[in-house]
Amino acid sequence: MGSITTVSEPERLSAAPTPAAGSLAALVREVRRGSHWAQSMRFGAVGASGYFVNLAVYWLALNAKVEYRAAAVAAFAIALVNNFAWNRLWTFRDSPGPVGGQAFRFVVVSTASFLLALALLSVLVRDTGAPKLLAQAAAIVAVTPVSFLANKLWSFRTSRA
Repeated sequence: MGSITTVSEPERLSAAPTPAAGSLAALVREVRRGSHWAQSMRFGAVGASGYFVNLAVYWLALNAKVEYRAAAVAAFAIALVNNFAWNRLWTFRDSPGPVGGQAFRFVVVSTASFLLALALLSVLVRDTGAPKLLAQAAAIVAVTPVSFLANKLWSFRTSRA
């Protein structure tokens, strides 16, 4: 049978922080950095341009009588190229690394975000009867924060850590 050891209050309080606590402190420290806020503003500007490109292509496809989910796929493909180019050249311009690797990761993140947005679009149109263009606009806005974080932390990361 094992023995039970106790830790005194001072020893418990002076113990090293848990990895989660250290990670939380690092996250808070990173959120406070001004460069992150400037970068998120650039990401927002690029996202806004991609948003309008997406909605314009989607609207044109709908007017050409393309089924709304197929229209969303076409709009995604065009906006993807726009967004990668601007994010690589402007938003994350200080992120080193081969363009091919960043492009691959960006496509993975964008595709995952698109699939979430497509599911939301389908629910909004099919289940709530929302107008297709409005549903597309709302679905894109809903997934944007996840897309930013994934692109910042993975697609265009600045270190391997």
